[in-house]
Amino acid sequence: MTGFIEGVARIQATLFPELLNDYISEENPVRVIDVFVDNLDLAKLGFKIYPALTGRPDYHPSSMLKLFIYGYLNRIQSSRCLERESGRNVELKWLLGRLSPDFKTTADFREDNGKGIKNTCRTFIDLCRQLNMFTDAIDGSKFKAVNSKDNNYTPQKN
Repeated sequence: MTGFIEGVARIQATLFPELLNDYISEENPVRVIDVFVDNLDLAKLGFKIYPALTGRPDYHPSSMLKLFIYGYLNRIQSSRCLERESGRNVELKWLLGRLSPDFKTTADFREDNGKGIKNTCRTFIDLCRQLNMFTDAIDGSKFKAVNSKDNNYTPQKN
C-alpha cells in the first residue's frame, strides 16, 4: 500500500491525554449545558430529587437533565441513541462524568419529569431573553405541504 496515508497498528500503545477535560475546548457548548444545569434549583422546577430508599441507586436528576438537553441540542431524540452516544461520545463522557445510563432509565426520566423539563426550557428561554439573545420573533410553525394539481390554487383556477 505504498503511496497512501497509512494508519497506526491497532495493537500500538498510545498516550492519550489523561484528562477528558483536555478533549473539550473552552468554547464547546457542553460547558454551557454543564453550568446552566448546575445552577438550577431542580426541586423548584418540578424534578423528583429524592432517591428511592431501596433498590439500585438512581442517577442524579442533573446528570439525566444534562443528557436530555445535550440530545435536544444535537437532534438526538431516541433514548436508545442517547444510550449509545453516552458510551462513545467524548463530549457526553465529559458532561456526565463517564456515566452511561441505559435507554430505559432515560425514557423513565423523561416520562417522570415532564413538568420539570418544560420548566427548564422556560427558564432557559427566560435566560436567553435576559441576555438579549433573541433579536427577532421565533416562529415554530409547521405546515404540511402538499402541492398536487388538485391541491394548489392559482388565480387562473377558480
